[in-house]
Amino acid sequence: MRTTVNLDDDVAAAVARLQRERGLGFSAAVNELARGGITTRRVDFRYVHPSYDLGLQVDLTSVADTLELLDDLDRADGHAS
Repeated sequence: MRTTVNLDDDVAAAVARLQRERGLGFSAAVNELARGGITTRRVDFRYVHPSYDLGLQVDLTSVADTLELLDDLDRADGHAS
């Protein structure tokens, strides 16, 4: 199929790079890049935040108790409240 398309600069550079690297013609390079784009599977990424055991167990269901515990720890460490 013959058609006219306008390529963005980054796409044109990718086509030119593929032509040089593999000795392909323009159409073959465009086709290879297009096929790569439609056959590439996206991998779902799941971020897992690292956690560390600080040795302190806090019941976060009570904000007032948690704040009081933190204030007590600050006072024990010599920090002013």
